[in-house]
Amino acid sequence: MEIPVHADGVLIWQGRRMRCALGRGGVAAAKCEGDSATPTGVLPLRRLLYRPDRMAPPETRLPTAALAKDDGWCDDPRDPLYNQAVKLPFGGRHEELWRADALYDVIVVLGHNDDPPHPNLGSAIFMHIAAADYGPTEGCVALALDDLFDVVAGCGTEARLRVSPD
Repeated sequence: MEIPVHADGVLIWQGRRMRCALGRGGVAAAKCEGDSATPTGVLPLRRLLYRPDRMAPPETRLPTAALAKDDGWCDDPRDPLYNQAVKLPFGGRHEELWRADALYDVIVVLGHNDDPPHPNLGSAIFMHIAAADYGPTEGCVALALDDLFDVVAGCGTEARLRVSPD
């Protein structure tokens, strides 16, 4: 099952066109750490993480886990845990997954540069909740919460985002 995502910020799911936010660096075939671009290509949906203090587990066939306050993601290309989940505190550069805003209340981990990860080819590429103004992400794909729920409800690990440069 492929889920098309177009560079103009449209994701298509079951015939519906959904607005989405993409990276402030646009979309790029040659993704590099720190370029803020959303990588083009086919990205598997690996698993779903959610904030248990703010919601029940979303309906999905993806492997699902509750986030904890000490969850992070290594985005330090010099660290051996680059582009992997880590526990905080963590010595390398990282993102905190337990955020004050709601953007990471639901995170779908996308399969970009993860099998195995290679330094500087991009990290922490997720599908998550969009800001109210659909402002750009740092390279992720972001949807309105209800749209994200609709997509994940119909997905398992066979699902793939196909991010196109057109």
